[in-house]
Amino acid sequence: KEKDPKYWRDQAQQTLKNALRLQTLNTNVAKNVIMFLGDEETRLEMDKFPYVALSKVSSSPKPPTSRRKGQGNGIRWNPQTCWQCGQPSQGLCGPSVNAGTATAYLCGVKANEGTVGVSAATQRTECNTTQGNEVTSILRWAKDAGKSVGIVTTTRVNHATPSAAYAHSADRDWYSDNEMPPEALSQGCKDIAYQLMHNVRDIEASAGVIMGGGRKYMFPKNRTDVEYEMDEKARGTRLDGLNLIDIWKSFKPKHKHSHYIWNRTELLALDPYTVDYLLGLFEPGDMQYELNRNNVTDPSLSEMVEMAIKILSKNPKGFFLLAFALVSQGGRIDHGHHEGKAKQALHEAVEMDRAIGQAGTMTSAEDTLTVVTADHSHVFTFGGYTPRGNSIFGLAPMVSDTDKKPFTAILYGNGPGYKVVGGERENVSMVDYAHDNYQAQSANYIPHVMAYAACIGANRDHCASTSLSGSPSPGPLLFLLALFPLGILF
Repeated sequence: KEKDPKYWRDQAQQTLKNALRLQTLNTNVAKNVIMFLGDEETRLEMDKFPYVALSKVSSSPKPPTSRRKGQGNGIRWNPQTCWQCGQPSQGLCGPSVNAGTATAYLCGVKANEGTVGVSAATQRTECNTTQGNEVTSILRWAKDAGKSVGIVTTTRVNHATPSAAYAHSADRDWYSDNEMPPEALSQGCKDIAYQLMHNVRDIEASAGVIMGGGRKYMFPKNRTDVEYEMDEKARGTRLDGLNLIDIWKSFKPKHKHSHYIWNRTELLALDPYTVDYLLGLFEPGDMQYELNRNNVTDPSLSEMVEMAIKILSKNPKGFFLLAFALVSQGGRIDHGHHEGKAKQALHEAVEMDRAIGQAGTMTSAEDTLTVVTADHSHVFTFGGYTPRGNSIFGLAPMVSDTDKKPFTAILYGNGPGYKVVGGERENVSMVDYAHDNYQAQSANYIPHVMAYAACIGANRDHCASTSLSGSPSPGPLLFLLALFPLGILF
């Protein structure tokens, strides 16, 4: 029954009904919906939200058995160095869940790990299980209600998290046809970049915004990148010879103003009030970490969010903005943690928080629902009884009782593990551990709640007696959906 999207939708709707009976909340219609996703001694913007909820994340609990090597019960476990009591051990550290959870919190149904925009009837890498099992996202529901839609990410725009908004793929890694197996191509499956440019018409209304990285997946194989002319890894990847930027332009109405940009200077030069459709691809792959960002060529997450809201808010019916930063998925928060780079990850989280604050100043609490959440956590801890005032990037005030060497205040239970020097753990007291790149040793309910608040999607019976004219009764309409522990964001 878990392969049937109806199972998950009915479950979510029943949970919603039960929640509505618990207390009387603000009943204003959410004209606008902003979703921030995050794979100093101050109060964060997200800490100011009046409501907090818990949500568990996982792929389909009983997915079909996969034939991929290293997988069991359909969930891919990543063999890597795990940590326990400061000692590395080769083992099974945990499932990769970006794709499966993205389908849950954007489409409202659970799917198998590694698939995007499809139900649990689709098995990873098996193209022939895709057709007929596609599911639509809340961005499509918003478009059907006449709202404008935007996607802003610090990852590539065809990364697993944003791609669940518009694509239907048996594998999250099919960024372009260059990454697809011959069997999948022969069976007619399309890569995610191709689907972005062709399927985005299904989620765009009178205006649309797409910003992030992923430029190389839009151009023919070996096409020189506009920014990194000498870098072979930045060159185009497409085997079909298509220029997807030209295709994107060709799909836009002639009477509308469409803009493709690739750097921050072009972004800041735009007049948002004369832009209807915007495609900004600022890096060949993922965008740079905030600490490494080129202030001339790469915009910050806050700058992208600001421009997106200015463009989308022209629609009197409102908008839906997915901001992803791995988090806002700052997709790069997640990447920093995967690589054990705590300083990079934490600065990405701070930038996402700036973007949340920016969105708050540009919208009204009367008619805008803002959701902040994450798709999974990392085993990220503070140890060693560090005193107050100690740098979080510094050393703990003691040595390990195992090897009698110092260790950092921040510790990881996943990722690359510690560096081995001469057969032993590196003595980190001899290392610049404060360096930017130093490596320290059921969500499917969410879109149904957002859709209910915005009167979009299938469940709209409660909207009949509520004004949709943009003049709802006063009352705050802010909501924080946080996944614990805090390691999810930090």
